[in-house]
Amino acid sequence: MYETKKLYYEDVYKKEFTAKVLECRESKKGYEIILNQTAFYPEGGGQPSDTGILGGINVKEVHEKDGELIHYTDGPLEVGMDVIGKINWGRRFDLMQQHSGEHIVSGLVHEAFGYDNVGFHMGSDVITIDFSGMLDEEQMAEIEAKANQIIWENQKVEIFYPTEEELKNLDYRSKKELSGWVRIVRFPGADTCACCGTHVARTGEIGMVKLLSVVKFREGVRMEMLSGKRVLDYLNMVNEQNRQISVKLSAKMDKTASAVARLQDENFVLKGRVHALEEEFIVGEAAKWKEKENVLLFQEGMEAGSVQKLTDAILQVCKGRCAVFSRNADGSYKYAMGEKDGDLRQFTKEMNAVLNGRGGGKPFFVQGSVQASEKEIRAFFENK
Repeated sequence: MYETKKLYYEDVYKKEFTAKVLECRESKKGYEIILNQTAFYPEGGGQPSDTGILGGINVKEVHEKDGELIHYTDGPLEVGMDVIGKINWGRRFDLMQQHSGEHIVSGLVHEAFGYDNVGFHMGSDVITIDFSGMLDEEQMAEIEAKANQIIWENQKVEIFYPTEEELKNLDYRSKKELSGWVRIVRFPGADTCACCGTHVARTGEIGMVKLLSVVKFREGVRMEMLSGKRVLDYLNMVNEQNRQISVKLSAKMDKTASAVARLQDENFVLKGRVHALEEEFIVGEAAKWKEKENVLLFQEGMEAGSVQKLTDAILQVCKGRCAVFSRNADGSYKYAMGEKDGDLRQFTKEMNAVLNGRGGGKPFFVQGSVQASEKEIRAFFENK
């Protein structure tokens, strides 16, 4: 087993380094490369691994397994050769910002409410943190404000390795009891935590944190958050969405919410008028079929609920079976069909088989859809 020197602990800002290839072996993931030293951070503690270039070959992911630090590449490298490694710095710095922001938020939540961070995932879009207790949106806003104040104070992030005795007397966050060589990361005024990840040197480099949501999850809550450049990207996206809404509503960007509320009120009134007109139409249409037998009706532009209402209304005054069809945008037809004191199960089964349909319901009333033309539907009913 080879031991690899971890350069990312000596200098987290090292973007390029030189190393010697100690071993190269094929694997299901391509090739596994072992180096005498590396600046590539391996996946761990909720933080994804670095990616980049090693000797001109792509480094897809990095893992520490059974004491070995393995670089998974898409090509081989010659054992014994010196190679240059280049970190995908944009990705690394983004992960440093996310991880550092998470420390500050988790530390503040722990200090204010005593909750533990029991789950942490750093995704490509958002970070999720699971806490062991309940938080509401007002409390989340308070944590966000405190976190950003600490960030803007631009304090130095401390990383140190306490002795066994010092560790016993140190108040720090950890998911398990630790002893021996322990790496402690401290964000002054916010968090002291045992952590092996990569972090910014000063809190100001985080830029800003934005807490997006908090929802109940298991025995506590799950929080979604962003840090650094992701906050700017998110705000730009939200701003562009709001700009488009403001254009469509002919409202100023700071008045879109009130414009939407006004639109909802107008829509509610219009829906009421449409409902009244539809009810009037259904009563009038049903009257046309009084005492008629086996009604088959095609009606354009009706929703499924309206088709059902019209069928039921006609069923109350006609004799025998009533079926109402209304065409969908894709050319198929939705339907409702009923027969007083009848049993339509066999009829519906045959209709769905012939007209490529699906649906069901009670023996005397069924609903569904068919993939067929009006001509094909009429032909089926004429033969019944």
